[in-house]
Amino acid sequence: MSTLLQELTPRGLVHDQTPGLEARLAEGPISGYVGFDPTADSLHVGNLVPVMGLAWLQRCGGRPIIVVGGGTGMVGDPSGKRAERPVLSVEQIDHNVSRIRAQLERFVSFEGANGALVRNNADWLRPLGLMEFLRDAGKHFTINYMLAKDSVKNRMEAGMSFTEFSYMLVQAYDFWRLFRLDGCELQMGGSDQWGNITAGTELISRKEGRSAHGLTFPLLTTATGAKFGKSEQGNVWLDPEKTSPYKFFQFWLNTDDRDVERCLKFFTFFPVEEIAALLEEQARDPGKRPAQRRLAEEMTARIHGAEAARNVVAASRLLFGGTELRAASAEVLEVLSRELPVVTLPRAEVEGLSILDALVKSGLASSKGDARRGIQGKGFLLNGETVPAPERTLSAADLLHGRYAMVQKGKRNHALLVAEG
Repeated sequence: MSTLLQELTPRGLVHDQTPGLEARLAEGPISGYVGFDPTADSLHVGNLVPVMGLAWLQRCGGRPIIVVGGGTGMVGDPSGKRAERPVLSVEQIDHNVSRIRAQLERFVSFEGANGALVRNNADWLRPLGLMEFLRDAGKHFTINYMLAKDSVKNRMEAGMSFTEFSYMLVQAYDFWRLFRLDGCELQMGGSDQWGNITAGTELISRKEGRSAHGLTFPLLTTATGAKFGKSEQGNVWLDPEKTSPYKFFQFWLNTDDRDVERCLKFFTFFPVEEIAALLEEQARDPGKRPAQRRLAEEMTARIHGAEAARNVVAASRLLFGGTELRAASAEVLEVLSRELPVVTLPRAEVEGLSILDALVKSGLASSKGDARRGIQGKGFLLNGETVPAPERTLSAADLLHGRYAMVQKGKRNHALLVAEG
């Protein structure tokens, strides 16, 4: 069986590692953890690199440990931050923890000899007394050691609270507790976590006289230099209530050609040879974007399920002219009803509605005169077919699945009329 480093290195996923990790992995399976502080009630795609690290660890025979930060979330990690995070209430933290845990459970298996574990560091941090913490963790670190860490140095000019200054000790304490509790020998995270991770290996070495290891992944940015995982609307979330499966699919489908290879290597389990073949296909006909399509379908199915992925793929093809609209399922039209401008009308009003009124109500035409001119110029469609004349009215036969009628202006502007009652 391949070791974790042998799998991750060809994918460009290794940023830094502690000495001796490669030799330890060669000896056999290892338990490793990644921590997730509950600053929101959902993970976003920017969190997926360390999540994939856990998944690859399990595929290599190791045991993944997911730590949700019900305790550390009360402090706030200063790593990579220019200002202190807002303090959340305990109730909000606990709510966020429960939601994040459910999302993380989609990526790793909890069955078998190396089934994943979920730990909430609130279990040991919230009852921990200050004197006990200072004795068990604080006395093992000098101020000079802590000041040398980038997470501290980068904030010295702007200033940081003692609460954030102590964060690396709290995270180090986590690693030590997991070492004692679960035999955890490895902590993984983004490259901005290197200082916190190595503080943990230091604490284990001092308290236990044993070796522990750290592994960091590169922080992903796009070809334009922007932080990965953002859309025009902000973060791309895993929660379908925050980012719909359709928008999630479109995010991956719109991946820049310069970024798609890295995304395929980072976020899928496709063998690197298969990725190379996809990129060769892409080079032969870039307009078809086979690499982006494969990436989008894979990621949407993983996060939202195979059925949701099939529906959003079909919905995307409908909007961009690849499928006959009348062949669409009710589920696909329901997807579109959450993405397009929708006009909901009583059924009695839809049946017999003039196409001119329909186009004005949908916002695709500014007036009946505008609609009339557009129809005469063959610029408007109803259910994918050009509207033949301004006198056209809607009937029950125009309601797809007895409920939906799509109006369209040109290739890109769509709206749905939805009949109720």
